[in-house]
Amino acid sequence: MNGMLREKIAGEITVSNDPGGTIRKWRTLFEISQKDLANHLEISTSVISDYEAGRRQSPGVGTVKKIVDGLLFIDESRGGQISRQFKADIGIEAIIGMGEFPRSIDAEEFCGLIEGECINPDIGLHRGINGFTLIDSLKAITTLSSEDYMKVYGWSTERALLFTGVKHGRSPMIAVRAHPLKPAMVVYVRPENVDDLAIRLATLEKIILVVTSLSGNELLERFKEIGE
Repeated sequence: MNGMLREKIAGEITVSNDPGGTIRKWRTLFEISQKDLANHLEISTSVISDYEAGRRQSPGVGTVKKIVDGLLFIDESRGGQISRQFKADIGIEAIIGMGEFPRSIDAEEFCGLIEGECINPDIGLHRGINGFTLIDSLKAITTLSSEDYMKVYGWSTERALLFTGVKHGRSPMIAVRAHPLKPAMVVYVRPENVDDLAIRLATLEKIILVVTSLSGNELLERFKEIGE
C-alpha cells in the first residue's frame, strides 16, 4: 500500500467538517460498496451507512485507520487500479517525508529526540506530537497550493512541521498563521537565523518553535527508529 495515499485519505477524513461524507466520497471513488467494506471490516453494513450519513458519532483515529486500510486492501485485491491512479497524482514536491508515530510523544521528549532547542519556552512543552512532516521551505513557498497545504497534516494536526532551507524563519510561520489548521510544533532545520517576527508569530499562535542542527536525512533516520 502506498503510505502517502493512506496518509492523504486518512488526513482528509480526520480534518473534514463532514467526516462521514468524506468516507462516502472515498468509498465511491474506489468503487467499493458499503456491503463489501462492511464485510471486510466484519461489521454491519448499517454501521458504515450511519457513519456516512452522520447518524453515528464521528469515527476516531482507530476506526478511520481500519476504514482506510480496508479501502486500500479491497482495491489491491482487485488489482489496485484505483490506487495506482491516485498514486500518480499524489506526489507533493515540497514534502520530503511524513509519517505517524506509533504513540504520542511528549514535546519535551521530541525535542530531545531531534536535539532541538525550543526558542519560545513560555509556550510550554507538554503537548503530544503524533506525527511529522518534513518540508522543503523554498518549494513550499513556490509550489504548495492551499489544497496541498491540507495534506501536510496527515492524520493529525498534533504533529511537528519541520522546515528545511530556512533563512530567517518568517515565511514558514506566516504561512502557518494564515491557514486555519495549526500544528503543535514548528521546527527549523539548520536555519541561518531566526528573527523576532517568527518567534512572535509562533507565540501568538501557541505553537512550539524549535531549532535543530540535525540534517533532514538525520531526522528521518531518528523518526524511523521510533516505529521500530
